Amino acid sequence: MDYCEYRRYDAVGLAELVATGQVGGEELLETAIARLDAVEPVLNTVVYRLDERARTRAKGRLTGPFAGVPFLVKDLAQDVVGTPTGSGSRALAALPAARNALVVDRWIDAGLVVFGKTNTPEFGAKNITEPEANGPTRNPWNPEHTPGGSSGGSAAAVAAGVVPAAGANDGGGSIRIPAACCGLVGLKPGRGVVPSGPAVGELLHGAVSNGVVTRTVRDAAAMLDIIAGPDPTGPYLGARAEESYAAIASRPPRQLRIGYATASPLGTPVDREAVAAVDDAIALLDELGHHVEPAETGIDERRLATDFLTMWFASLAQDVDDARRRTNCGPDGFELDTRVLAAVGRSVSAPDYLAALQRWNGYTQQLVAFHERYDLLLTPTLASPPIRIGELTTPPMVRILSRLIVAGRLGRLARLGGLLDSIVDDNLGRTPYTQLANITGRPAISVPLYMTPDGLPLGVQFVAPLGGEGLLLALAAQLEQARPWADRQPPLAPA
Repeated sequence: MDYCEYRRYDAVGLAELVATGQVGGEELLETAIARLDAVEPVLNTVVYRLDERARTRAKGRLTGPFAGVPFLVKDLAQDVVGTPTGSGSRALAALPAARNALVVDRWIDAGLVVFGKTNTPEFGAKNITEPEANGPTRNPWNPEHTPGGSSGGSAAAVAAGVVPAAGANDGGGSIRIPAACCGLVGLKPGRGVVPSGPAVGELLHGAVSNGVVTRTVRDAAAMLDIIAGPDPTGPYLGARAEESYAAIASRPPRQLRIGYATASPLGTPVDREAVAAVDDAIALLDELGHHVEPAETGIDERRLATDFLTMWFASLAQDVDDARRRTNCGPDGFELDTRVLAAVGRSVSAPDYLAALQRWNGYTQQLVAFHERYDLLLTPTLASPPIRIGELTTPPMVRILSRLIVAGRLGRLARLGGLLDSIVDDNLGRTPYTQLANITGRPAISVPLYMTPDGLPLGVQFVAPLGGEGLLLALAAQLEQARPWADRQPPLAPA
């Protein structure tokens, strides 16, 4: 199968070709590998190649709904036995995983053929994908721009046509942000819907969800069907929809009441293109018969962002300490930015940490009240079009001060003096809309309705109540039918 024909199909479509004997899994894999070889010198999407292992698997008898379909997993919290989970870090780059993550087992049981692990920022701590260990991943729509993060390698590979879907996960927007940057569908499932085990019962108190990035909504629904379900190592039993997500997504939703907001909840600037993306979505929703009006959640999202980062930095400190324990590496095994943020995390006291976690419950209650009035919340996914590679590189003067912070010579002055606050604003200010769904455990989706005049994708986000994955998929499918996007291709030469 040549690349042009391969690119015509989503994962469901490729699986149907294999099931009906029109093409074999080995042929699909070779096409995917050839496409990866063609785009990789520019995009840098995959950090661990598993070509030979995949070839051996593709020769065998595969079963499951996606039997024979090529697939990539993210190199963060998606362990593949015998292969390192580098997490974008020099420290972990050579430490092989002892077992598969449960979500990886579910992809394999579904017949997918994993042939690589995709690039991610160190410990997934940034909304761009530019780790020092592996170099930057670039956006297929314009290689001068970011594909977003932290699932940037997966999103770039899917957008470039290497695979129709790839593994991703989301602790603060890391599925939705790269989906928005690369013109893809990015569904973050709600808390407990998809397993995190067996290494951990849940990540960041359930704020992190495993999932995928896809070109089509039906792939997003079918993929959720295979990975959603109980985790025997998890802390609770997530409820399943009464029917498959694929079935729910195949029917248009009822008329919905949708509240929207475009202003940054952090009070940071919002590019006019991000506002235009929401306005464009509103016009289409109106045409489809939905009721859309301005609305506010009532949540102090500036405080929410502070609480989110308080716990994120503390978690990052633990990640660094754990990596040092497992590898005996020194501080130079980690990026300076990571060490700075970990130092901030170590300054968080246990009472402050628990107080921040307790406030998460208050934010959830306020969002519940919002969803009593509205079926969905609509926002931009990003506050601006995808930024340029290197735009968020730490300035030299800040790097000098950061070294002093890591050495303990400035102590808590860094936080009190606003140094790190300015860094946080500059980073979260680009993606201020996504953390709400993580903290509250609600499902959210980014859909690729809009393209900027410069030819860059810019998605919009919908947030649903608990158990709203099916509603999000049904609406996304209705939007996709009204304005198809899957056939849009970035300006990369075919393989």
